[in-house]
Amino acid sequence: MMLPIEWSDEYPGAITVCDVQGIILYMNRKAIKVLVGEGPSVIGKNVLDCHPEPARSKLAEMLKNQTPNSYTIEKNGIKKLIHQSPWYQNGQYMGFVELSIEIPVQMAHFVRTPKK
Repeated sequence: MMLPIEWSDEYPGAITVCDVQGIILYMNRKAIKVLVGEGPSVIGKNVLDCHPEPARSKLAEMLKNQTPNSYTIEKNGIKKLIHQSPWYQNGQYMGFVELSIEIPVQMAHFVRTPKK
């Protein structure tokens, strides 16, 4: 299944999309570069096979329960925000999207309060 997400190929963050079973349906160019480099494509493979424990079990539970997950990581001096969220089509659960976005090591945080 090819998803109509052409705009995302040049998006500077990594985008990976899988179905409800964890089968990878789509990866934008950044995701491919970061996750597989010049190696073989993992599109069509199960995302669970790409994760060691305990991340594998956590991801399996997220897929089953449609539970989003967000966290930050730092590797080789690069800090990233990782956001994993279920996606839906016409209200039906279709799988998960993972966004991996490089962020500054130190960044501003703003608390916005609603206007009265």
